Amino acid sequence: MAKNPSTALAQQLVKLLTESKQTVVTAESCTGGLVAGAITEVPGASTVLYGGFITYANTAKTRMIRVPARLIRDFGAVSNQVARAMADGARNTAGTDFSIAVTGVAGPDGGTDKKPVGLVYIAVSSESATLVTENRFGDLGRDQIRDASVTAALKLMLQVLDQPYVL
Repeated sequence: MAKNPSTALAQQLVKLLTESKQTVVTAESCTGGLVAGAITEVPGASTVLYGGFITYANTAKTRMIRVPARLIRDFGAVSNQVARAMADGARNTAGTDFSIAVTGVAGPDGGTDKKPVGLVYIAVSSESATLVTENRFGDLGRDQIRDASVTAALKLMLQVLDQPYVL
């Protein structure tokens, strides 16, 4: 039995990717590796998880996964544009079938009127397209925002796998 919702979702993800012989990489900012961590809780994850990029600093985003610095400057690290670039950059760098990217404001500080605590962008990239969602979890507290982000990221990836026409 799964420990928490993200573990159950990760189990589904590993099963589907294993069956389709596909791979995934993560690019994480506010979750700091928690998405990759949830996936590695599943026995056999090594057959589908390439690894993960923890790109917490803006310079890590540009250096590790080639997010254009102008996107960060023009839109901010917490934006649809940067989430998309993180996902595409991670997938291209790793050479995987899919990537999952997460960038947001987990708090307790860092929020603004335009980008409040609890705002998180999640992107899933494949060769055919990149899907980005905006999530407004509210100020649930740092740990809860990060946990909600992991769950939402895994759900988005499962949605893409179950409904490839979404991309």
